Amino acid sequence: MSGSVLPEDVLRDAPSFAPRPYELADLELLLSGAYAPLTGFLVRADLAALKRTGRLADGTPWPVAVTLEIPGELAERIDPADPGRRHVVLTDLEGAPIAAIEATDVWRIADNRFGLGGPVRPMGDGGHGPFQRLRRTPEEVRSLLPPGRVLGVIADRPLHRPQLAQIAHAARTLAAHLLILIPVSGHGPDGLPPEALVRAVFAARDRMPPATVVAVPLLPRGDEMRDALLRSRVAAAYGVTHVLSTGEALSGAGLRVLVPRELAYDNRDGQWRWRDDIPPRNRRLAMTAAEIDDLLDRGFPLPEWHTPPAVAKELSRVRPPRRHRGLVLFFTGLSGSGKSTVARNLADALRETGERTVTLLDGDVVRRELTAGLGFSKADRDKNVRRIGWVAAEVGRHRGMAVACPIAPYENARAAVRRMAVEAGAGFVLVHVATPLEVCERRDRKGLYARARAGQLRGMTGIDDPYEEPLDAELTLDTTTMSVAEAVEQVLGYLVENGWVEPKLS
Repeated sequence: MSGSVLPEDVLRDAPSFAPRPYELADLELLLSGAYAPLTGFLVRADLAALKRTGRLADGTPWPVAVTLEIPGELAERIDPADPGRRHVVLTDLEGAPIAAIEATDVWRIADNRFGLGGPVRPMGDGGHGPFQRLRRTPEEVRSLLPPGRVLGVIADRPLHRPQLAQIAHAARTLAAHLLILIPVSGHGPDGLPPEALVRAVFAARDRMPPATVVAVPLLPRGDEMRDALLRSRVAAAYGVTHVLSTGEALSGAGLRVLVPRELAYDNRDGQWRWRDDIPPRNRRLAMTAAEIDDLLDRGFPLPEWHTPPAVAKELSRVRPPRRHRGLVLFFTGLSGSGKSTVARNLADALRETGERTVTLLDGDVVRRELTAGLGFSKADRDKNVRRIGWVAAEVGRHRGMAVACPIAPYENARAAVRRMAVEAGAGFVLVHVATPLEVCERRDRKGLYARARAGQLRGMTGIDDPYEEPLDAELTLDTTTMSVAEAVEQVLGYLVENGWVEPKLS
């Protein structure tokens, strides 16, 4: 792929478009040469051949579809046959140009969704974000590697002592240089943000053999086999000759795959050895991710026999005890269910303790400052919930507590809010105020249900618009016979029991 930048006059009038996060990750890998021999997003002929034979149209083996989707309104402005209308400027999510794609194929995928294929070329002043110095191209990395074998490890999780022992053993056995590739385009399998994962891996460097560390924009695609094959292709592009695997099948990847035996901690002398070499009464197995998360949630130290202190420090910094972590407390329910009343009283009770900074997202202030102009269509309701969720997640990112209580009738929008909170490093608690419709109608303080029944109001949730009851609520309340004080105590009890707030002193 040529690294030359297109003349400015060619792109001056070209439309711009911000791809989705996983497409941006693919774009960075294309531009860096990590996806060689690919030079751009695949066209229809490649996709058809890949589906049929596992190879591109020219016969090149390739494991996954690398595609770009665009909306219909953009597709209408592109004509591969017209030199003046075949380019699109690809930007990051903030609008900064990253690359230009020269369209060689445009096709309909679904309603208002089109595929766009063609070669890409770099634009702009390079990437942004933490640890840019680690985002080296494969060519740069290969020039730094010593001759001989290279052991590749894709560190998508922090490295604890069992993993470090396996890495050291493999590098020593092979007499290989170690290359650590850290995925940095999204949260890892254990929820760590990429910058925290990088810090955690660096905290373990004094426990590793000499190593080269590279940040790589790899995102999982949900297919374990294809993910493993793609990762092996990328690792090979960086000069890896052997990859240390956790067991995924990588046959045909062009690399030697090492599948380590299971390690255990030997209580006799404090060393990690192969599990079969230690009597059961003398061995301790590696901790599971759930056990590690539980210790961090409760504010307990990770044991040194399992986690180096420097790694434990980084993990506890990014995942503090729940009582010190941000939280999005999200109430959902029908109009008149009592969710706003309970939420307001809960926020007051939390403020009285002084241990939490509480932001209440409800009422006229939100409607005036955040969601003004939105109607009651499904799209507008989703937008309303997502806006509230984004603000709540930002409150949680800075370790405050956000209490939100929109109706939020649709599951997809609630799931998006949960995802935003988790990606911000905050907790998320969904409270379903499941007061029955007939009770809500009897209350009807604003007369909304009466107007809806009379045909004077359309789009009323529970009447002519659905409410999708949540199946993933952490707590369910029914205020039919429950007082406000009882409801608040029940929510507070849940928060105390799960470590989000300290218990009240008697």
